[in-house]
Amino acid sequence: MTRLDVIGNVSRDVTRYPDHRGCSRLGGAALFVALATARAGRPAAPVCVLGEDLAHVPQAPGLDGIDWSARGEAEGPSTRFDLRYDLQGELVDVRSDYGVAELLTSHALAHVERHPSSQYHVCCRRPLDTTAVLDRLVHHGATFSVDFFLPSAQDMIRSTAPWLNRASTVFVNAAEYRLLRAITDTTALPEVVVTDGPRPARLWAFGQQVASVVPPSRPPREVSGAGDTVVGTFLAHRSRGATPAQALVEAVEVAAHFVAAPPLPIPAQRRA
Repeated sequence: MTRLDVIGNVSRDVTRYPDHRGCSRLGGAALFVALATARAGRPAAPVCVLGEDLAHVPQAPGLDGIDWSARGEAEGPSTRFDLRYDLQGELVDVRSDYGVAELLTSHALAHVERHPSSQYHVCCRRPLDTTAVLDRLVHHGATFSVDFFLPSAQDMIRSTAPWLNRASTVFVNAAEYRLLRAITDTTALPEVVVTDGPRPARLWAFGQQVASVVPPSRPPREVSGAGDTVVGTFLAHRSRGATPAQALVEAVEVAAHFVAAPPLPIPAQRRA
């Protein structure tokens, strides 16, 4: 089965909620997408840059199912996000320190040149130069999908619009979908997956809704990473021949389990 190479960040996150939920945890879209993909049975590799503080993560228990061969390492701190949510699980504020992820664009472009025939998922988030990455993927005729992050989605959707009709699947949440429709011609997009928290997830093909799935009702402990879990699970099932509707059912079910489960702890560094 073809490996999915996931271009994005692996980070140290702090999440905060008004009811005092939240914690320090391991995060990053590249990690969550790759982990969900691997757990669904498809090989996956984060194309990321780890700082010294997370260089030991590939050896952490529970993460050994991921292929870490596409990672880069650099001196300095890894990406850090401080994420504040409301009681409905909507992101209301984010503070970022990109650290060594400032090197992600050059690392990703070099990886694409070495592996032009791989299949890719691009997490369209700062500080990645997504226009350069998508242009290179289209140049090589690579298969790729994309997703966005609401705080930067408007700028990212606008800058990536010329390449979106070449994506196999575009993943967005409901707010991002409104931006997508305002900026692009969604009838030209082969597949769009729209998540909306506890409300139905929807699948659109060339502007026509073809599936709707109501998530199972489970009290959420942590919502950060739920959308990434949908992405990885959906792509894994599609790669094994599931229909888009079948893949969406599986992805929504797994994401519901994810938000109710304990968050990933930041593994302790091993002492020499």
